[in-house]
Amino acid sequence: MLPKFKRILLKLSGESLMGDKNFGLDSEVLTQYAQDIKAITELGVQVAIVIGGGNIYRGMNEAETGIERAQGDYMGMLATVINGMALQSALEKADVYTRLQSAIKMEQIAEPYIRRRAIRHLEKGRVVIFGAGTGNPYFTTDTAGSLRAIEINADVILKGTRVDGIYTADPETDKLAKKFETITFSECIQRNLKVMDMTAFTLCMENSLPIIVFDMDTPGTLLRVVTGEKVGTLVNG
Repeated sequence: MLPKFKRILLKLSGESLMGDKNFGLDSEVLTQYAQDIKAITELGVQVAIVIGGGNIYRGMNEAETGIERAQGDYMGMLATVINGMALQSALEKADVYTRLQSAIKMEQIAEPYIRRRAIRHLEKGRVVIFGAGTGNPYFTTDTAGSLRAIEINADVILKGTRVDGIYTADPETDKLAKKFETITFSECIQRNLKVMDMTAFTLCMENSLPIIVFDMDTPGTLLRVVTGEKVGTLVNG
């Protein structure tokens, strides 16, 4: 079984790590993700990961929390590092070598993000988890994922979600919603399909970096995507 991609950036939402809980981390989800990631590393795929922090803290609800946006965003960045540490632990239990790099310095728990070092880790077969977003407020982890993918010369961004692709409408609320097998960047913009926030999406479009949106919650789907099966929705062009 040969992989279609040599190097990928896997973007996961923090909410996905909650499983059926309302907050925090679900050990079963972490274990499943670790096994799925291990399966593709065994094919020789180089894996970098960016995780959101919404299961712990979401910084954009200033009106509700009373915490100013910039401060809240920094709190969200710390949440992504907690998630990165949890996934690192799950991967290492599965005998997968990992490195956690943070865009905010915290030497006791993570390496500082250094592009060349990250690429070297990938070349040596280590999974690299990028924490703390871009290190700047007002940027989402989607933007961090797009930026890191471009910096490390990833072949594709694999965006793991709860649904199996991009639809004309929300398939959880609209039964008539139709799934796209492939779609162009410009068509996503015209249809106002929120694949990622606009900053992240524009980065991918300007750098011709394809995105595949797929269902990460179904075990084995990541392997199917990486080996070239028509799973999820491909955004390119």
